Amino acid sequence: MASGDEQYHPRDAVKAAINGTMITGAAGGLVSAIQNTLTKRNVGAWGVFTKTGSTIAIFAAVGGTYEFTRFASANLRERDDSMNTAIGGFLAGSILGLRFGTTPAVLGMGALTAVVLGAYDYTGGALTGYKKNPEMDEFERKELLRKNRRRPIEQTISELGEGRGIYGPGYDERRRERIKEKYGIEVPAKS
Repeated sequence: MASGDEQYHPRDAVKAAINGTMITGAAGGLVSAIQNTLTKRNVGAWGVFTKTGSTIAIFAAVGGTYEFTRFASANLRERDDSMNTAIGGFLAGSILGLRFGTTPAVLGMGALTAVVLGAYDYTGGALTGYKKNPEMDEFERKELLRKNRRRPIEQTISELGEGRGIYGPGYDERRRERIKEKYGIEVPAKS
């Protein structure tokens, strides 16, 4: 996000649109090939393009529209924020809604896609959660959290009691005495 002292640098929207079209078009080709293999009637290898080829076109149009709109709106607004992603998501979702042929479907799919992509970008753009400190190693961060949340063994034993893998100091001695009192069996000490 550009602050007041940083300048926005325009990016090439056409190049991004071509890139997005190629990537999502290839994904659409893969999905079209899967659709072609799952048809009940054998339509042949060219069925990827003739029978289910509209899937390739929809995927390519969605990817190209999203990328072009996102970068073009960033260039026009001279800001790089989540609003650009939401605008691109709206137009890309609208293309998905065109398959249904009704205005509510176009607006609904556009709004849904805009909200999902805008929220995803606004919250950091990662499914694993927002990373607080990118310079800190993940292992060191988890070790720090473990040390920060560690409880003394005496507190754990007083809350849960001994057993189930939780044993306090002198447990073996107390266990031997309990067995001797209750059953009269002498348990040898472990060495």
